[in-house]
Amino acid sequence: MSSLGQLNQSAVTEFILLGFTPNPRTNPLLFTFFLVFYLLILVSNSLLIILIHQDSRLHTPMYFFISVLSMLDVCYTTTTVPQMLVHILSKKRAISFSRCVAQMYIFLLFGVTESWLFSIMSVDRYMAICHPLRYKVIMSRWVCLLMVGICVAYGVVGGLCYTFFAMRLPYCGPNEIDHYFCEVPAVLKLACADTSLNDWVDFITGFNVIVVPLSLVAIVYANIFATIMKIRSTQGRIKAFSTCASHITVVTMFAIPCIIMYMSPGSVPLSNNGKKMALFYNVATAFLNPVIYSLRNKDVKKAFFKLIGWSRGPE
Repeated sequence: MSSLGQLNQSAVTEFILLGFTPNPRTNPLLFTFFLVFYLLILVSNSLLIILIHQDSRLHTPMYFFISVLSMLDVCYTTTTVPQMLVHILSKKRAISFSRCVAQMYIFLLFGVTESWLFSIMSVDRYMAICHPLRYKVIMSRWVCLLMVGICVAYGVVGGLCYTFFAMRLPYCGPNEIDHYFCEVPAVLKLACADTSLNDWVDFITGFNVIVVPLSLVAIVYANIFATIMKIRSTQGRIKAFSTCASHITVVTMFAIPCIIMYMSPGSVPLSNNGKKMALFYNVATAFLNPVIYSLRNKDVKKAFFKLIGWSRGPE
């Protein structure tokens, strides 16, 4: 309560999000670019969720986790992009203190959940490739739901740790955030107090919610590759590698920028480089996830053709 009282006595009641460029000539182009990207994210991820829900052939643990990933991507980007679009066309890019705190927490909630979901998805691939005969028994519906619940629990706790320790600091001014949304490293630059404790908290929390799941993914895939190399059929090895490659690509695009941003917040330059990295794990991955997981997937293509009433799908 004392921290909240100190927070309420802060001179800052709202923040100004500087965004990407103050040039009004480029704002319409920037708005169109991000609007198209956002709409594509909504449509592609929503379509993937519908296909997985409608087609019984996609009612497997792998596609269940992919549908959860798509839902997280929609929520993840909706937390930041609509506000960014409004601010691009408006003269005053203000956000209240309470809305900034809410945005920060919700963004972290979905982000940390997604980070752990990637590790769960790698475990699912491990069971499918290394223990195919026991796969359906072990990866039951209840086990999958429990795994997703654990990911959400990590998201709730991890987001709370980041947000609490960031917003317990006094903010006396200036109030201009050099970012397009309220992200922890950018907001901490405006604190009127020593942030060394926050740097340690962010490092420890980041280790638990980013490095640990990423390490789990690396260990799991080391075992998967060892198993794949024992497959005698060349075609079988290629198919197994192809299944893993899409997931590894997505994890890499998401995890590396997150590690740079959240595990060294005191030293990372947060201007254009920080914004670009945030766009990468906030917008680019949400756009690429459904493309990577469905573009080369015959089951998803068949489900799509079935949905639109075209009986002849891909062979």
